[in-house]
Amino acid sequence: MNFVEELKWRGMIHDIMPGTEELLGHEITTAYVGIDPTADSLHIGHLVSVMMLRHFQRAGHRPIALLGGATGMIGDPSGRSSERNLLDEDELRHNQECIRKQLTRFLDFSTDAPNRAILVNNYDWMKEYSFLGFIRDIGKHITVNYMMAKDSVRKRISSDSAQGMSFTEFSYQLVQGTDFLHLYNKFGCKLQMGGSDQWGNIVTGTELIRRKTGGEAFALTCPLITKSDGSKFGKTETGNVWLDPARTSPYHFYQFWLNVSDEDAVRYIKIFTLLDRGEIEELISSHQKNRQDRLLQKRLAEEITVMVHSGDEYDAAVEASQILFGNGTTGSLQKMEELTFLSVFEGVPVFDFSRENLSPGISVTELCAEKTKVFDSKSELRRLIQGGGLSINKVKIEDPGQVISSQHLLNGKYILVQKGRKSYYILRAL
Repeated sequence: MNFVEELKWRGMIHDIMPGTEELLGHEITTAYVGIDPTADSLHIGHLVSVMMLRHFQRAGHRPIALLGGATGMIGDPSGRSSERNLLDEDELRHNQECIRKQLTRFLDFSTDAPNRAILVNNYDWMKEYSFLGFIRDIGKHITVNYMMAKDSVRKRISSDSAQGMSFTEFSYQLVQGTDFLHLYNKFGCKLQMGGSDQWGNIVTGTELIRRKTGGEAFALTCPLITKSDGSKFGKTETGNVWLDPARTSPYHFYQFWLNVSDEDAVRYIKIFTLLDRGEIEELISSHQKNRQDRLLQKRLAEEITVMVHSGDEYDAAVEASQILFGNGTTGSLQKMEELTFLSVFEGVPVFDFSRENLSPGISVTELCAEKTKVFDSKSELRRLIQGGGLSINKVKIEDPGQVISSQHLLNGKYILVQKGRKSYYILRAL
C-alpha cells in the first residue's frame, strides 16, 4: 500500500514536505503523531491523527504515538486565544494509561513485527532538561525571528486581546521541536504528522534536526475536519464525543455518526473507516440512488462503532435505536445495560416511587396516576388504555387493574411507560 496515495484519495493530506513520498517509497520509515493528554480519553477529534497512524502501520511503516505530558503542561497556542489549564504529573500519568488502552484498538503495540507501534511520553525526556541546558542546547539553534514568523505566534501577538502570549506558550514550538529531535536520535524517526494547524510547529522540528544533526526530516499534515455547515466537528450540545463509554455511551457514539449529513458522510467514511476505495465508491453510489435509506450513514456508524467499542456494543446500539423508534421488544429492554437504557431515554421525564409498592404488587392505575404523575387523573389513564395507547416495558396494557411487581423492573430499578407512539416516562424504584 502506498501510504501517500492512500491518504490522498481519502482526503487526508493538507500539506506534505517535498521528498516525503520518496522517503516512504525506499525504506521502512518511522513517523509520529502528538496527542494531547489533558483528558483521560481521546475524543473523535483525535481520530484523524490516529487513523493516519493506523494507515501508516498498514503500509508497513512504524508509527509512534507521542503523548504530550510535557507539552500538556505548557499548552499549544495553535488555534487558541487563551492559555489552557495546566496539569500535574499524577493527572498526566493517569491520562496516559487510559489513552494507551484506547490506542490498542487501532495500533499493534504487542507483536514482534518490525513496524510494531511505540508509545512514548515527552515528559520522560523533557523533565531531565534544566532551563539553562534547554536554552543552550535547543534555544540557540532557532532564532526569535523564525519563531515570530509562525502563524500561531503572529496571530496571538497581533490580536487585540490584552492577554497576549506568555513566554511559556511562545516556547511551545521549541519543546515540540525537541520531541522530534529526540525521536529522530533515538528511533530514527524522520516524519512528523498532525493537523494542518500544527504545520509551523512540525517544520520547526525539521529545522532543529537539520541545524543540530545535519540530518533531514519531513512533515505531513491533514486538513482540520469540520462539518458541512462550517461548525466544529465532534461537538454536540453536550460537548465532545468521547471514545470512553463512560463519557459518551456507545449508543450516543453510534447515533452521532448515524445522524451526520449526506455530504459529511461521504467525507467521513473515507477518513474514519478502513473500507477500500472500491467498496466506498459503491456505497456512495447506492446511497445517492436511495438517500432516504441512509445507507452511507448506517455503514459509517457500524464501522467506527465496532472499531472503537465492539461488535456487541454496535449490536446493542442498533437494538436500542429500534426500541426508541418503534420496533423494540420487551426482551430487548430486559437485556439492555443500564447505561444504554439511560442514554436511549435521556431527557425523558423520570418519576420516583417507593420500591415497597411493588411487594406484592400495585395496579397500573395506582402506580401511574397516584404514586407518580404520569397521568393527571385515573379517567385519563382509562381512556388511553381503551384506545390501546398505553404500554409498560413495550407490552400493551389492556386492564387498568393489571398488577405491576418487582418482576417488571428493568436493571432492578426502572419501569418504562409509553403513552401513544412517542411519549415515554421512566418510573424509578427507590
